[in-house]
Amino acid sequence: MDLNADLGEGFGAWRLGDDDALLDVVTSANVACGFHAGDPSTMASVCRKAVEKGVAIGAQVGYRDLAGFGRRRIDYAHDELRDDIVYQIGALDAFCRIAGDRVRYVKPHGALYNTAAVDELQASAVVAAVVAYDPALPVLCQPGSVLAVRAAEAGLSVAGEGFADRGYLPDGRLVPRSRPDALVHDPDEVVARVVRMAVDGTVTAVDGSTVECRVRSICLHGDTPGAVVLARAVRAGLAERLTVQAF
Repeated sequence: MDLNADLGEGFGAWRLGDDDALLDVVTSANVACGFHAGDPSTMASVCRKAVEKGVAIGAQVGYRDLAGFGRRRIDYAHDELRDDIVYQIGALDAFCRIAGDRVRYVKPHGALYNTAAVDELQASAVVAAVVAYDPALPVLCQPGSVLAVRAAEAGLSVAGEGFADRGYLPDGRLVPRSRPDALVHDPDEVVARVVRMAVDGTVTAVDGSTVECRVRSICLHGDTPGAVVLARAVRAGLAERLTVQAF
């Protein structure tokens, strides 16, 4: 099972999360590409450190929305969104190659992630960007989402993703961050949920129902309180049951 986290989400003088500590825990790093967060120097630094630690690097592509951290939906024309995503993948790939590796996968961020999960136009734009840049790149997204289906139809590899500390709705979507039950705070519960997703392919929704969630990667959020300690606990819990490695 792969463990991924969003890294490089600072901008200029601002820093978010402990990237160095998380790179000692995760097997894949979703690196911000400068649109919702990140900047060239941050991208270069995270890529260099990820390569040194043997962590796979993924392009975390998002809306052009630094002020909103990419968490506000933007309605794009299909080709404009496709081109924005190609631009971001290419920028990060340049820093990966300087560091001695390459981009290994693509994952949408924030509102783009949630919109592409249900919206045909934006899902198809993400798929078109990956196909145009490198059809060998896997797409990391929620299993069963519109993006997952369209990516598979286009011949792309799809890696299903589960979320360690996010609440799930009965239909398998994530609970909106505006709700009080959007995050799971108890560390023991988070570890138990992750192990269940990894081993059984299911997760308990906020209403108590069981939701199918067959995943190859677990997302750890680096901007939540106690993120590094929680990430270590999740890795330890998974390591007791299976091998932890990049997908």
